[in-house]
Amino acid sequence: MQQKDEVALIELTYKQTEALDLLEDKTTREVYYGGAAGGAKSFLGCYWQLKNRFKYPKSRGFIGRAHFKTLKDTTLKTMFEVQEMMNLKRGIHWELTGSNDKENPNSIVYQNGSIIFLRDLFAYPSDPDFDELGSLEITDAFIDECSQVTDKARTTLTTRLRYKLDEFALIPKILYSSNPTKGWAYNDFYLPFKENKLKAYRKYVAAYVTDNPHAPKSYIQMLDDLPDGAQKQRLRFGNWEYDDDPSTLIEYEAIIRSFENKVKAGKNYISCDYARYGSDTTVICVWNGFSCDVRQYKGLSVPKAAEEIKRLQIAYKTPTRNVVVDEDGVGGGVVDILNCRGFVNNSRAIDENFDNLKSQCYFKLADAINEGKVGIKCDPAHKDLIIQELESVKQKNVDKDQKKGILPKDAVKALIGRSPDFSDALAMRFFFEVGIKQGLKRSKGF
Repeated sequence: MQQKDEVALIELTYKQTEALDLLEDKTTREVYYGGAAGGAKSFLGCYWQLKNRFKYPKSRGFIGRAHFKTLKDTTLKTMFEVQEMMNLKRGIHWELTGSNDKENPNSIVYQNGSIIFLRDLFAYPSDPDFDELGSLEITDAFIDECSQVTDKARTTLTTRLRYKLDEFALIPKILYSSNPTKGWAYNDFYLPFKENKLKAYRKYVAAYVTDNPHAPKSYIQMLDDLPDGAQKQRLRFGNWEYDDDPSTLIEYEAIIRSFENKVKAGKNYISCDYARYGSDTTVICVWNGFSCDVRQYKGLSVPKAAEEIKRLQIAYKTPTRNVVVDEDGVGGGVVDILNCRGFVNNSRAIDENFDNLKSQCYFKLADAINEGKVGIKCDPAHKDLIIQELESVKQKNVDKDQKKGILPKDAVKALIGRSPDFSDALAMRFFFEVGIKQGLKRSKGF
């Protein structure tokens, strides 16, 4: 490459400047920037990466998205625009390598020895632990449209932030950007920010199209003209509480109403999603008709879980034939002690239009909530978690002509960063609707 020319500076918006200040301080390690369309999210990420590469010679940056093709078609084109605005010329200041480059494949290499790795962060079955990232040592990272990237991918990437940090007196830094989403970004950034509980090393900067003086008026008008609904709430107003995914089964407004619904009395039931130890929790739902009292427990042994369910049976006069416990894994021990009904998630559905019993129960739950038939009572600390899990109930392969099914638990865990214990326990209540009403054989002991 030839000798460099003078690099031009770029004037940032107020919100971009706010985020950049956080990216350059000595305490903030993770910054989430965005919340609506048109806030110049990709522009900020590309500018920050470029600034660091010239400020810190021979440093290593990282730009990632869920799919490499999308990265090339979107984020990389924004990078080219930013480089042009900064008077950075290909062949003089930088070169783009391809996948066949043995030393630095799919990277932007700069004349001062700095580099930006361009990578795919999709959760491929062949690399579930993202071992491909294990060989990287980077100085800082930018994940664009992070809502499409799993929690495991981004946490794995944070472990690679160590290259030349001491030499440049830096701390690990990672920038996330996306529109509102109900995944790990909601859990780790927006919800704690809303509740004033954001961890000290994390910061959230909300950016809207009106914060961007360069946004065309016609684009703003287009967002204003969107039909009222989830898409407009998310893209125009940056409202995190809406999901416009067509595969989502339960409407947000219906979920919110379920915490206020007055449901008529009925028979008593208990449904339990059991987890012995670890990060998953045991959730027990005590039902009167479709009115539910949700309780969460941590670290219950099998005998203690059975003991607690027995106590609730007595307190709420619930016969054992109206108790169902997740029988997969260690939950089978609870079923054996209680001699109650066991719920096997992948067992055959009663209705042949569903791929398994769990899916059929979830679709029944979705219909009941959407129709305003379910009432939920819970600890206030659990309300947002329940809302998030119910919003994450999605139909898989919605565009394909096949049996109806929901996203498997592993996919939901990757989406929200934890197990959907609350929604699983709620869905099991509908075992008594799809099973008993359609002649399902009773479990042993009945």
